[in-house]
Amino acid sequence: MDRRMISVDRWSDGSQAYFLTHLHADHTAGLSPAWNRGPLFCSRTTAKLFPFKFPGFRLSLLRIVDVGRWHSLSLVSPSSGLQTAVEAMAIDAHHCPGSVMYLFRGEFGYMLYTGDFRWQAASKRAQIGRTMLLNAIKNERVDILYLDNTYCNPSYSFPSREVAAQQVVDIITSHPEHDIVIGIDTLGKKDLLLYILRVLKIKIWVWPERLQIMHLLGFHDIFTTKTSLTRIRAVPRYSFSIDTLEGLNSMHPTIGIMPSGFPWAAKSVRANKNPFGSSSVRHRKASKGSKVVGTCTNPNVKTVEQYHQHIYSVPYSDHSCFSEILDFVKLLRPVHLKGIVSSSCSHVDPIYYLGHLLEKINHQGGYIGSLQIKREVEELKVSKPNLLLELVILLRQNGKGGVVDDLIF
Repeated sequence: MDRRMISVDRWSDGSQAYFLTHLHADHTAGLSPAWNRGPLFCSRTTAKLFPFKFPGFRLSLLRIVDVGRWHSLSLVSPSSGLQTAVEAMAIDAHHCPGSVMYLFRGEFGYMLYTGDFRWQAASKRAQIGRTMLLNAIKNERVDILYLDNTYCNPSYSFPSREVAAQQVVDIITSHPEHDIVIGIDTLGKKDLLLYILRVLKIKIWVWPERLQIMHLLGFHDIFTTKTSLTRIRAVPRYSFSIDTLEGLNSMHPTIGIMPSGFPWAAKSVRANKNPFGSSSVRHRKASKGSKVVGTCTNPNVKTVEQYHQHIYSVPYSDHSCFSEILDFVKLLRPVHLKGIVSSSCSHVDPIYYLGHLLEKINHQGGYIGSLQIKREVEELKVSKPNLLLELVILLRQNGKGGVVDDLIF
């Protein structure tokens, strides 16, 4: 989409409308209390948190986009100079409180901007979002998909957040005499903290800023800023370091837990006193020198690793892993695909692994294999596999193998 019309998570001059996916710092760079370049569209939860994040911001600029509803905007087309209608729908991104993806439709076709997202196949919230998205698109194609490609590489495979949360609980319960320190960000990992609270029935210490956010989200009386009330503390990620853990252990046995999809390397922990605040990490599978805690039937799925005598890394991710990204792109079959992440050490241009899934244009300018046909083929795979097999054989016998590949794969 032409940025002279709409910008998503970009805050420079020149756009007629601005959309915010969520309040993490890498998506708000350029926003400030003094920002006033145009109307700013966001989810209802984000709007509730906005004054806390940007005190003094002119709240009259905020426009709430309710999830699952089309919102109409009248903008000026950069190409014709005439008024044109653009519609936008917010869909739950299941990344952090208030996070949404945006589906746009207008003279440019359909465009989806995911922002950061985690859609697990078995997640009810993701299933609701999937149904909402398909109902909004109907039989149309997505012309451009702007994708969260943080982990767009087959080497990145995580368990569900529920499984990873239980791994955290298992670490806590296996150290009954230890204090527990969990490294988190100001806004994320809400579901992890609530899972720990629910299973262990214990309060969690959080720092004052995080406590205010939890209160704004409606969680009262279950978090505390009094260390005497609990042995579990959620601390800012930037303060989570080997030096900190060693200092705490000089006073009382303490275990640190870092919940993240980022693949922290053992050698980085040894070389860097604060590896969890670093962006220079690189992926590797479990080495012989690291202790793997728990089991996983899939050897490619990351498990808990103890990288230091006081530190465990748990693969709890708020971003989709590769298999989830793959399923998402298969579902939509966009015409064009662009990654929104270019600075992360783990990012990969999504075209490299997913380009074969895009809608193909034939020599006459038409589209081979409509989205509707592909969805019907997917249904045939489940409901009538023998009929689908006969169709495949017939097409291949008539020299239509390329059509088969386009429809089936």
